Amino acid sequence: MRNGPLAALFGAVPGRNVVVLDLHGVTDKASLMDRCASDLELPAWFGRNWDALADCLTDLPGDEGTLVLVSRWQGFAAARPHDWSIAQEVFAQAVDTLPGRLAVLIALGGTDEGKPHGPG
Repeated sequence: MRNGPLAALFGAVPGRNVVVLDLHGVTDKASLMDRCASDLELPAWFGRNWDALADCLTDLPGDEGTLVLVSRWQGFAAARPHDWSIAQEVFAQAVDTLPGRLAVLIALGGTDEGKPHGPG
């Protein structure tokens, strides 16, 4: 989702890239890398490893910067806590590399796990 409803919600300006990285169903590193490649529209040369992800995050399109919203990450974090920790470090380092040009937000809630089923 680029410059759609989230853009209005976060006060995006023309030229700012707003993208959702939806991790629903992602349970391993390979799936995470595939989801990053598709949701973030990473280039074909993306090597699907931590270093390549770090490089690509600092080169996302957007004349006025990029906002990445990571949603439904809880299943991945539970299945692969070490990889989730590394992913957070990679996102944080990319943000530190591009202050004011890249923001990564991790959405709380919005998961399908743990919702009550039916009455009661």
